[in-house]
Amino acid sequence: MPLLEVEGLNAYYGETQALHGVSFVLEAGGITTLLGANGAGKTTTLRAICGMVPTKGSVRLDGKAIAGRPTEDIVRLGVGHVPEGRGTFTTLTVEENLRVAAYTRRDKAAAQRDLDMVLEYFPILKARLGQQAGTLSGGEQQMLAISRALMLGPRLMLLDEPSFGLAPLVVQEIFRIMRRINAEAKVSMLLVEQNAALALDLADHAYVLETGRIVMSGKADDIKSDAGVRKSYLGY
Repeated sequence: MPLLEVEGLNAYYGETQALHGVSFVLEAGGITTLLGANGAGKTTTLRAICGMVPTKGSVRLDGKAIAGRPTEDIVRLGVGHVPEGRGTFTTLTVEENLRVAAYTRRDKAAAQRDLDMVLEYFPILKARLGQQAGTLSGGEQQMLAISRALMLGPRLMLLDEPSFGLAPLVVQEIFRIMRRINAEAKVSMLLVEQNAALALDLADHAYVLETGRIVMSGKADDIKSDAGVRKSYLGY
């Protein structure tokens, strides 16, 4: 059964309609990527799923309707959002950032297990626990942002441009760890990423957005071999 089902999703910024009838599914345990140029509606799709912009249409998580629910309810149901620009508390330490993220969880033993898990995935953060988040490098801040989302105990992570502004080697490391998180912690992922080649290597399914509409969908390998996608997004 799909973990996430989006059907006929419209999204609005004031009078401006940003999404036009977007529909897609994400299988439990899968990694799906949304591809498209800047302004195509990728980030808006993630915000719409999280209840951060006004929408019409259907969003179902595990068969339950979540469209129109407050963002904090959607988080509690198991959706972790890693926004573009990291979204960490820069004046708090690394450890405080992680503990704040788990603050609402009732099962403190599970939260502690997740803390141990993220520090195993990102050992550099273990070495930086007492350091202010604002003093971390860009790559370390991105690792912290992903770790904060994991501290919510999510079943689904929405990742918005995790490679943005980072050196290629750092990006490779982050994507390697994301693959591990998906395989070992069984966290499904919906990925928005400008680096289409990276995204298609990580994902099993892909959807291409243009001006708020899905114009192509399929298995990531099939999308990768499409001549139009290669020309527009992969540069060859």
